[in-house]
Formats: sequence, C-alpha cells, structure tokens
Amino acid sequence: MAYLSLFFTAFAAATLLPAYSEVLLGGLVTQGFSAWGLWACATAGNTLGSVLNGWIGRQVERFRHKRWFPMSEKQLEAAQARFNRFGQWSLLMAWLPVGGDALTLIGGIMRVPWLNFIVLVAIGKGIRYALVLWVVFEAT
Repeated sequence: MAYLSLFFTAFAAATLLPAYSEVLLGGLVTQGFSAWGLWACATAGNTLGSVLNGWIGRQVERFRHKRWFPMSEKQLEAAQARFNRFGQWSLLMAWLPVGGDALTLIGGIMRVPWLNFIVLVAIGKGIRYALVLWVVFEAT
C-alpha cells in the first residue's frame, strides 16, 4: 500500500494538484521500505503525471481561443518561444519545483514525440528522486 500511495502522490505532484512526494518518499525509506522500489514508484508516478500534462498540452489548440482559457495568446506564444530556445531537451528540467509542470504542458503543446517526451522527463524525474534518497541516506 505504501508504494501505491507514493505512486499516486508522485502522480498528483506532477500536475497542478498540491502534493509533496519527496516528503512521503523520505518518510517511507526511513521506515525500511525498499529504496529501489520507492524510487521506481515515485519516478513512474511523477512521469505519468507529466504525461497527463503533455496530453493536456496537446489539447490546447482546441481551446486556446476560449475566454476561460488560463493563458492569453501572448503568454502562450512567449512560453512557446522559451521552449523553442532550448527545445525538447528542456524536458530534462521537468523535475523543477517551479516551472517544471509548465515545461511538460508546453512540451505537449509543441507536440514533442511521445517517446522523446517520456524518456527525457523520466530521466529528470528519476535523477531528482535519486537525489532525494541520497539526501535522506546522508542525513540518517
């Protein structure tokens, strides 16, 4: 049950929902759960949450002219310009606490091929969770 809880918390943390998977990961590993299993669940959940963001981004063209759309045309164009400056490699930074979720949304808008999207995001997310585990092990 702990691994499933971490998976769903990490999934939610990759979306706009407030969730703190790093705290749960740290707590679970100190309780004796497998670091590798926790790392895999957190990385998979967080990556799949980012895939949801990418999928939502791919739907933007259908809704970008609606009044309720959360970004103005100018904001969307600015985000696309920033993304184009660094390209799909910027998805390696999707783990960042500020802006990372937006990168995955923009990656979807820019229609980064799914395989590239998933691999780049998973690498970044996996490194982040590995660093969290390293910090926890160093602190204990």
